[in-house]
Amino acid sequence: MSNLEKLPVTVITGFLGSGKTTLVRSLIQNPQGKRLAVIVNEFGDVGVDGEILKSCAIPDCPAENILELANGCICCTVADDFIPTIEALMALDPRPEHILIETSGLALPKPLLKAFDWPDIRSKITVDGVIALADAEAVADGRFAPNVAAVDAQREADEGLDHETPLSEVFEDQISCADIVLLTKPDLAGPEGVAKAKEIVLAEAPRPLPVVEVAEGEVDPRVILGLEAAAEDDMDARPSHHDGHHDHEHDDFESIVVDVPEQSDPAAFAAKIEKMAKDQNILRVKGYAAVAGKPMRLLVQAVGARVRHQFDRPWKAEEARQGRMVVIAEHDDVNVEAIRAALLD
Repeated sequence: MSNLEKLPVTVITGFLGSGKTTLVRSLIQNPQGKRLAVIVNEFGDVGVDGEILKSCAIPDCPAENILELANGCICCTVADDFIPTIEALMALDPRPEHILIETSGLALPKPLLKAFDWPDIRSKITVDGVIALADAEAVADGRFAPNVAAVDAQREADEGLDHETPLSEVFEDQISCADIVLLTKPDLAGPEGVAKAKEIVLAEAPRPLPVVEVAEGEVDPRVILGLEAAAEDDMDARPSHHDGHHDHEHDDFESIVVDVPEQSDPAAFAAKIEKMAKDQNILRVKGYAAVAGKPMRLLVQAVGARVRHQFDRPWKAEEARQGRMVVIAEHDDVNVEAIRAALLD
């Protein structure tokens, strides 16, 4: 599948209060005729952003296309929340033509980009661009976030957050991952503040970046959508303070394919997968199996140790009744022999 046929995703980063929700709302109301879907990952203030966005749903972006991930920082909950949510959006009918992801203020964008390397979705999705919003006045003052206390409160509220990153470093990571930077609230910063903020942003950027002033989230969607950056393909050009030592280095995935024999009991097979996922620290399991005496194929999906199984369709006459499971784990955790043994036991 070429990048042109893949579903484009725009990642919107920036601290709490930098204007992300205002921007997303503006895009929902002016979608350039595209069917949009939105994933919101703000927590602490649970539900507020999602409610704001759902209230402005329009036919091109109905409320069911607006999904919230409120279990914590998106870059730390990729396997559990993010991948299944993307898959749910892609299964909508009609399918969205563009997905916007509003990350939490503390999300490091790079681990999220690396999630697009997941075997399940890499072939179907392209990262159209990463937009970083920065409050011009806060950046000019060296505070980076307009309300540092609110950001600290957000950090306290997220039990799953596993990076105690100083604001300046999160800001630098957001800038270095970006394809375009929007400086918000330029009126509060004044011309001098805006000039200083631009200088700081460009000094942080690892490559030349467009920096655009935006008031009230008003920006021509053509400026920020349709960038065709294919960010998933040029990760090295987007350095991060956390390269190599973020707990969830999502580029280091290993997928193991195991052919499984006919099963006698679906529940026992699911229990076996659950135990393997716990013992081997497995992120995802997907696949199907044949069950003795059943004409239907058993479809199995696991996210971590949560296993779901159902019969999905009859085996076709020409098909071998051969089961196959794909197991995805982090590279360093993979014990291929133990995984095979657990499934074939």
